[in-house]
Amino acid sequence: MTRELILYCDESDISGKHFANFYGGALVESMHLNEVIETLLASKKQLHLGAEIKWQKISQNYAGKYIELMDTTFSLVAAGKLKLRIMFTQNYFGVSQLSAAQRENGFFLLYYQFVKHAFGLQFCTQELGPARLRIYFDKLPDTDAKCLAFKAVVSGLSQSPAFERARVTIARDQIAEVDSKNHVILQCLDVVLGSMQFRLNEKHKTLPAGAQSKGRRTLAKERVYRHINSRIRQLHPNFNVGVSTGGHEELRWHQPYRHWLFKPLDLKIRPEFAKRK
Repeated sequence: MTRELILYCDESDISGKHFANFYGGALVESMHLNEVIETLLASKKQLHLGAEIKWQKISQNYAGKYIELMDTTFSLVAAGKLKLRIMFTQNYFGVSQLSAAQRENGFFLLYYQFVKHAFGLQFCTQELGPARLRIYFDKLPDTDAKCLAFKAVVSGLSQSPAFERARVTIARDQIAEVDSKNHVILQCLDVVLGSMQFRLNEKHKTLPAGAQSKGRRTLAKERVYRHINSRIRQLHPNFNVGVSTGGHEELRWHQPYRHWLFKPLDLKIRPEFAKRK
């Protein structure tokens, strides 16, 4: 019997002070889907978080509620019912040469790599049999024509040697753009993804114009980030927010949470983006 995997995808800061091109994914098997959704919705209701959950909405009054919701989220991750992946690039690592087409389509080229590799889908069926993949992208920020072309290329992964060997299929009609307001898993993913770009681009150090201390919203977001980091460290004791999670490549499927610092093959060091101490 063919299993069904549901992948929710989101993206954040295309550019940043130190890091850019943030992509996030949340993967759940269909057998756990209703439980995960109902658990997250129940947590939102209990916390009186009726509106859409978003990283940008965090304030001092709501930081505690977001922390509790993240506890619920990471309890599902720790239980193996939800997998989370974050991918990003570092400005310090550039590309030696890009064609005009690569520059124009960079957003989708990176998104494709994320879908193809971040979850180690080529290892997902070794013991459990073939799988169908359904993908929900948060609304893609480009023209309809480019988005359609991108979804066609993603669907074409089914014909790639790695996916054929793994018996993982992605039907074109199983790839959709959705509104995160209607998908609580995407909302929780947005918080985790937002927390990572917040920390990696040192937004926790931001001071309001003319101020000597951090603003209340910045302090609230920093508090939520620190709690998320502590939950990840329960899964990865040596977790480093700015580097790829190590280990054998099959762990890309088996581990509940992973980071991926994407580095191009034709790497060029850009010292002007080195962090200043």
